[in-house]
Amino acid sequence: MTATKTRQTKIIATLGPATDDPAVLAQVIAAGADVFRLNMSHGGPEEQAARAKLVRETASNAGKEVALLVDLQGPKIRVEKFAEGGVDLEPGQPFTLDASPNPAPGDDHRIGVTYKGLPGDVKPGNTLLLDDGLIALQVVEVDGDQIHCEVEVGGHLSSRKGLNLLGGGLSIPGIADHDRADIKRAAEMDADYLAVSFPRNADDMIQAKKLLREAGSHARVVAKIERAEAIENLEEIIDASDVVMIARGDLGVEIGDAELPGLQKRIIRAALDQNRVVITATQMMQSMVENPVPTRAEVLDVANAVIDGTDAVMLSAETAVGRHPVKTVEAMERVCVGAENHVESLHSERPMNVRFNRIDQAIASAAMYMATHVKVDAIIALTESGSTAQWLSRVRTHVPIYALSAMASSRRRMAMYRDVYPIAHVPQGKGMDKVLSNVVALLLDQGRVKVGDRVILTMGDRLGNEGGTNTLRLVQVASDGFVDSQTKLDLH
Repeated sequence: MTATKTRQTKIIATLGPATDDPAVLAQVIAAGADVFRLNMSHGGPEEQAARAKLVRETASNAGKEVALLVDLQGPKIRVEKFAEGGVDLEPGQPFTLDASPNPAPGDDHRIGVTYKGLPGDVKPGNTLLLDDGLIALQVVEVDGDQIHCEVEVGGHLSSRKGLNLLGGGLSIPGIADHDRADIKRAAEMDADYLAVSFPRNADDMIQAKKLLREAGSHARVVAKIERAEAIENLEEIIDASDVVMIARGDLGVEIGDAELPGLQKRIIRAALDQNRVVITATQMMQSMVENPVPTRAEVLDVANAVIDGTDAVMLSAETAVGRHPVKTVEAMERVCVGAENHVESLHSERPMNVRFNRIDQAIASAAMYMATHVKVDAIIALTESGSTAQWLSRVRTHVPIYALSAMASSRRRMAMYRDVYPIAHVPQGKGMDKVLSNVVALLLDQGRVKVGDRVILTMGDRLGNEGGTNTLRLVQVASDGFVDSQTKLDLH
């Protein structure tokens, strides 16, 4: 049997009305979704819990490991509700933002805002951007809790649209009160990842992780980089996080579109340098909300993120409310594979940027060094917690990493790691050679390796110990298991 070519970059799909049909969700999983995002900004607690349960059940029925990412609302600043649902603003028109405690419904002259500290953060001459930057207001005067503005760029403004300060500088905290309740809900849903929206600094991420652990969850934390302040504190935020997401919507509004492409590359590089997982998100295939095929610009956008080294690419409205959720995931799959076919090992020579304090880190580094200098067809990692697989995935090669674990939570987390393919496995047999022979035979039977392939095996000499990986072997696949490689290596 010939080993199959598998996509390296992982796909995140956002849940919503378009995926609530179990049959559609099953097709989205079959199309290639590895992680499902639950956006806490939309839907009530019961609806969110039902979607999380449906993901678990559907993935189990499909026999596929998928992760659940719960995305907090964060301190998103919005305008309040209009009396008539919305207004049309014209350039030059005066318009007031009302930060009083109980503003009246909005009209042609004013609208309330959710962030009551906004008057203290702005001054005359500042530009406020609404509805993802489609509308711009220039601050003329701040009078108590009233911010008097002039419309610079007009348009239709409807209820509950977002608000940003161009260039950043808002002092609103990274963890909002409603996020605390949602963190507890994430723990109850057994989320694998928790995304923190609008963090300003490392303290916001540390606080989120503390609340998560107090709620009884061991989910990994994701820092969504979407504020100008986060760019100023980028390295410390990455250091305090497990995963970094480039949330290009609000980030692009705050820093401006022209800065976004270079900044995306910088964030990916910084995350890889600190051995963190990185996600590229927002409007990657936005046209597919309505259309059955992506634009060429969207294809290039996704491909460039893959070439730059992102671990995962994320779909938002495309799968949550779009007309073609299955076709969108299929298109993302094709583009990722196509880009990977043309990527040279740009990152394979980059060593781990870490001083090892754990044996499994050193073993992973040694395995990846061997994989980049010796012809190897696969890496097989027996891992309890999945940490070895994560370290293995930090060095880019074209060698697939098959991570075998008996722990379902570890396998789900590993679904996020680029080029890592989690497999359920409970070690069988007496003695290490027998255990490893059974593992190789399993992958041979699944078509992931073939007879004659040279593979690297990493494991602990005491199986079942978390963080116990301390052994590396180079072997050749045989019809009945494996044989140890010869002393002299064929390097080609």
